Amino acid sequence: HIIALDNLHSFKPQELSNTVWAFSKAEESESRLFKKVADHIIALDNLHLFKPQGLSNTVWAFAKEEESHPHLFERVAAHLLALDNLHPFNAQSCSNTVWAFAKTEESHPMLFKRVADHIVEH
Repeated sequence: HIIALDNLHSFKPQELSNTVWAFSKAEESESRLFKKVADHIIALDNLHLFKPQGLSNTVWAFAKEEESHPHLFERVAAHLLALDNLHPFNAQSCSNTVWAFAKTEESHPMLFKRVADHIVEH
């Protein structure tokens, strides 16, 4: 049982994002699971092992399930802003990410500007 696990250290980033994405897609609301996954992601040293789709799917799942976790969204935004560029992010990853921030009303003007600049430049 995922929620009862002492930690999620055995989960790879893709497995974390796939899990919350699947619960959201199946419309199986499980707030305790989402909180545990968010807390785990926030506690990671960095998010560099997450692929763009994994990050965007993670915040998308939280937004779709209306799971509020401002610290998770701030951590993801900080990670994206720290990247040299957003070249690995395709249109779907960009749109899912900004949609999730908008849906959860997690205002982050710097992130939105960074994504807009990326889209305009490419």
